[in-house]
Amino acid sequence: MITSLSNSKMKEIQKLQQKKYRDQYQRYLVEGEHLVEEAFKHHQIDQIIYTGHLPSSYEVLPHIEVSEEVFKKLSQVKSPQHIMAVCQMPKVTLTWQGQRYLLLEDIQDPGNAGTLVRSALAFGYDAVIFSHHSVDLFNDKYLRASQGACFQIPCIKMDLKQAITSIHQQGGIVYGTALHQAQSIETYQASNILGLILGNEGQGMSQEIMACCDHLVYIPISGAESLNVAIAGSIAMFYFK
Repeated sequence: MITSLSNSKMKEIQKLQQKKYRDQYQRYLVEGEHLVEEAFKHHQIDQIIYTGHLPSSYEVLPHIEVSEEVFKKLSQVKSPQHIMAVCQMPKVTLTWQGQRYLLLEDIQDPGNAGTLVRSALAFGYDAVIFSHHSVDLFNDKYLRASQGACFQIPCIKMDLKQAITSIHQQGGIVYGTALHQAQSIETYQASNILGLILGNEGQGMSQEIMACCDHLVYIPISGAESLNVAIAGSIAMFYFK
């Protein structure tokens, strides 16, 4: 059992709390029973770190037992569970064989991003495509908000204009969400292949990406000026599922 955070291995693991080290080592942390289980199912775990009891199913993996004090230092939540894992960053490529794509332009809030990925999985979307300036896809808050959906649906960062071109090349239609110069979402029926674009929480979609859309849509609401992007995106995904 490791009882000191000054241990070289513990120092290395603790560095993964920072994006620059995650990028450098191509590794990241997941924490809690559910996320560790999902990472295990999808063969992304390099090593288990635990305190107390280790479930027998994980004994086939490299594992390190640490004291509760050390585990709390490694944890990024206020009430840590007893298990976390070091995972390898997946190499995701899209074959563009799907029918539903969610595109996110500069989504910054990890909670919103994770919720949208979770909804995309629930409503049968084939991939979630983030712009390069969106949230870090290995941020701990994003991973927790996705509730493991990030392991079950391809999530990738790429140039959105290239993604839109790929969807168009399949004969797909691209819908962008906007508050102005848009038609009610109820105006349209879902096409066989489509992309749905959501813009930044504060600024919405850029003019550049908006110009690439085939149609701009809004969700009719009353009594509120607008909806949170994760709520609006989930409603739109359900409509076009």
